Amino acid sequence: MTFLFVINPVSGGKGKTDWTIGINNYFADLPHAVELLYLDGKTDTETLPRAIADLKPDRVVAVGGDGTLKIVAEQLLGTGVPLGVLPAGSANGMARELAIPGDIEGSLDVVVNGEPKPVDIISINDDEMCLHLSDIGLNAQVVKHYEQNNWRGMFGYLRSVLKTLRRRRQLRVEIDTGQECIQRVALMIVLANARMYGTGAVINPDGDLSDGRFEVVIFRRLTFWGLLKLFWHYRPFDPRNIEIFSATSVNIETQRRAYFQIDGEYRGRVNKLTARIRPGVITMLVPAQHS
Repeated sequence: MTFLFVINPVSGGKGKTDWTIGINNYFADLPHAVELLYLDGKTDTETLPRAIADLKPDRVVAVGGDGTLKIVAEQLLGTGVPLGVLPAGSANGMARELAIPGDIEGSLDVVVNGEPKPVDIISINDDEMCLHLSDIGLNAQVVKHYEQNNWRGMFGYLRSVLKTLRRRRQLRVEIDTGQECIQRVALMIVLANARMYGTGAVINPDGDLSDGRFEVVIFRRLTFWGLLKLFWHYRPFDPRNIEIFSATSVNIETQRRAYFQIDGEYRGRVNKLTARIRPGVITMLVPAQHS
């Protein structure tokens, strides 16, 4: 087989030398062809599709975090080419979701010997894809502060949480599923394709990446400690403070413009958005027992 490894050299604020060495060592005695492509954050939308078209790889592998995985996944939508992941970023939520081992050799074993699994995405406003989790409100504001100040690690998250809590405001929101119209006052609304945030905090315990549906998670109340659980996973959130329902599409309107993020990347303020499921349009490589 031919493997294309797409490496984000700066994801997670760490170099990828160990991962590159690990890839080369792992394949040294195997009969497969290996190509490495390094992203630069500027020409990726040109170099990546060109590399895929020229090489015609049997498998493409994202080496980085959730952001890197999304960049690669966007180029493979609907192609059926299996997508693997080496969890080398600061947030590796999809790798956790798919039970990908965190070590180099273990994750490479899945890339070579894993089983293909069709995975859904959420289409946002018909022009963006959410592979993992998107949200409106409090957590998106945390993401904004984190990116804006270029903070790193858990200490950076904590600083962003504290800053956000001082300015938190509730949202008046209307959610139309086509079958019913739900009106709530909430601190944040999550569109969840997956079960957990990148840190392992479970917010959607019954989520399934391949069930043709997504969940809308409404946080009506959220304490300081509850918000911190977005980043640590000691226990699930208090169900008395959240509401979860399943959908295949929704239209969401907020009374005022609210912070919005997709898969850990801040997308500005919105007061309207549409979301719909696109079943099975990505093929991910997972350990055999999880296929």
